[in-house]
Amino acid sequence: MWTHTKESQQEITPVIALGYLKDGNKRFVSNLKINRNLLQQVNQTSEGQYPFATILSCIDSRTSAELIFDQGLGDIFSIRIAGNVLNDDILGSMEYASKIAKSKLIVVLGHTRCAAVTGVCNNLELGHFTHLLSKLKPAINAEKDIVINRNGSNDAFVNRVSIHNVHLTIDEIRLKSPILSSLESEGKIAIIGGLYDVETGEVTFFET
Repeated sequence: MWTHTKESQQEITPVIALGYLKDGNKRFVSNLKINRNLLQQVNQTSEGQYPFATILSCIDSRTSAELIFDQGLGDIFSIRIAGNVLNDDILGSMEYASKIAKSKLIVVLGHTRCAAVTGVCNNLELGHFTHLLSKLKPAINAEKDIVINRNGSNDAFVNRVSIHNVHLTIDEIRLKSPILSSLESEGKIAIIGGLYDVETGEVTFFET
């Protein structure tokens, strides 16, 4: 499998970038991974990298973006933090990836049965993790449809909160980063969300 170059990256649009991820996830779910020579890709990317997408996902061991989207070395910027929450350092990384490194797509990727979301739904307090969980509380308040069993034992509630968290994080990116907001309005990048299903391996994208 070939590695992206500066020239090939320039030809990629946000729509094409999303297509690469969709196709990669289909291969992952079908167990039809592309055969890559990773050592060759190490050599090919040794003097430069030209990723087409930036993915903010959870640290959950089941949600490695390179694997679930069947991507190789140099293909994507992968940012991982519990609950796929946002902070200034992550925002700065996204700005570098999009403005300087010319990545064409930002994906905020939540997942089902997220332990961080479960924790905040159960009012968990644990050292520094407590502050991180506080970033997820607005997503609980955003969920209006489920009115009973609003806790971490209710998978439906947890998953709905995860979806709200993705949308709220996207709103926060646009609000807090004039750089990314401007790039998106100019059509140079797209910012979208998605949810990874830990039972099936499938990613559902939220494109609106």
